[in-house]
Amino acid sequence: MVWNRWEVAACTALLLASVCSAAPEGSKSDIQKEVLAFYYGWYDNPQTKWGDVDQVEKRISNTAHFPQLGTYRSHDLKIIQQHCAWAKQAGITGFIWSYASWKHEDNQSIPQMLDAAQESGLHLTAYYESVPKMQPEEAVKDIVGLLDRYAKHPAWLKVRGKPVLFVYGRAVHQINWDGWQKVIAGVNAKYPGGALFLGDGITQECARVFDGVHTYNITARTAGMSADELRAWAHKMYSRAVTVAGDRISCVTVIPGYDDTHAPGRTPPRPTTDRHEGMTYRVLWEEAIAARPNWILITSWNEWFEGSEIEPSVENGGAALKTTEEFARKFPGREAQTSSHPH
Repeated sequence: MVWNRWEVAACTALLLASVCSAAPEGSKSDIQKEVLAFYYGWYDNPQTKWGDVDQVEKRISNTAHFPQLGTYRSHDLKIIQQHCAWAKQAGITGFIWSYASWKHEDNQSIPQMLDAAQESGLHLTAYYESVPKMQPEEAVKDIVGLLDRYAKHPAWLKVRGKPVLFVYGRAVHQINWDGWQKVIAGVNAKYPGGALFLGDGITQECARVFDGVHTYNITARTAGMSADELRAWAHKMYSRAVTVAGDRISCVTVIPGYDDTHAPGRTPPRPTTDRHEGMTYRVLWEEAIAARPNWILITSWNEWFEGSEIEPSVENGGAALKTTEEFARKFPGREAQTSSHPH
């Protein structure tokens, strides 16, 4: 990708403006707690390929780890169903689907995912990653099209009956706060009942424009930290994220680790966050629960190119899913279903 995800996260706080929008209707107390994982439906598509694969040694040239399910195709319904089953078992309540234009091949599996999510009792929403032609008017048309095609499905994530959409930092930067204020107003005028938008940025400016705030990836801040340093950082920053959100939907993001050193085109040094044999993920979960956000986000379910996946791998087994289940049930307002996981 032209914009590395950690670079977008590092830049988000630099945008400054003073525009305002109305807060979501109702009290935050009626917003159900969610545990949502960022999901990628791009594997083995023409534009997004696994690298050179050594099936004997279980290595892939452009990933840090090897999927337990092998080098799968994202359009394979059995893979989608297995992902939903594992997520449900782990106490995850839904996926945030990485979304390009609705015409993009990566999005052809969204109807399958919606049906599989409904069968598993999960939600689905989208991560809006890029503004067509970098024009607010084009974003309005694109988002209304997205919502018309997918958001009426029973499995689409909704708050007070309104479909939810996450907006990635790259898209935020492309048209800035003024542009997104126009987009939100335009979508709410054209889509019956309107929608709720969660912007990528833990800033007052972001909270003024969007209905909620989040960040995709924290590795720009956590790279190189020990487990103790991670705890101290998260204790401070997660509480800040909830405070900044104010009357908006608050989210904090946990990661099991981050390693994109195998991905082509990534200039060293890279912002690697060590997994510390699972302690990174545990520490961040503990501090996330203590901060009491509305939603906890997981980066990621299956971003294999950046080594942030919790999906079972040959190297790490199902350890991250076990940790997710353990802590999801401790998140106030959520009850995780207990079940066995791959080892």
